[in-house]
Amino acid sequence: MANKKPNPAAYRIREVDGNDDDIADALSELHELTFLGAAPVPEFDQGHWWIASRETTPVAFAGIVPSTHFANAGYFCRVGVLGQHCGHGLQLRMMRVIEARARLNGWCSIISDTTDNMHSANNFIRAGYHLFSPINPWAWPNTLYWRKDMK
Repeated sequence: MANKKPNPAAYRIREVDGNDDDIADALSELHELTFLGAAPVPEFDQGHWWIASRETTPVAFAGIVPSTHFANAGYFCRVGVLGQHCGHGLQLRMMRVIEARARLNGWCSIISDTTDNMHSANNFIRAGYHLFSPINPWAWPNTLYWRKDMK
């Protein structure tokens, strides 16, 4: 019998407290498993963080922090989905909960960036983000910068 792909509804996303040591450990582990040391581990005690789980197993995470580049904006700083759970719309669902939090915070926009990640770039497009050129770019020369205004 072939492996059946899980229903996207089988994943539960919840906002978590990055100040909690056990939560910070879970976020750090997910970060290591998804970024494989290619990106620095963020400070989970800042901003807002979410974990997506399938049953009781954490399989994805995402976070937003106040932007240091734009006033009254959030910076979508991380999203990671374990490889075997990709293709179920988790990144897009995480973007939606982050946007809801940004609106609750009263932020006027969300900004982010991607470098050499076509899947994430496509999800930003699907979620209604637009490419822009910041006056002071903060990442690599081949980075794409994204922005979405909150309404």
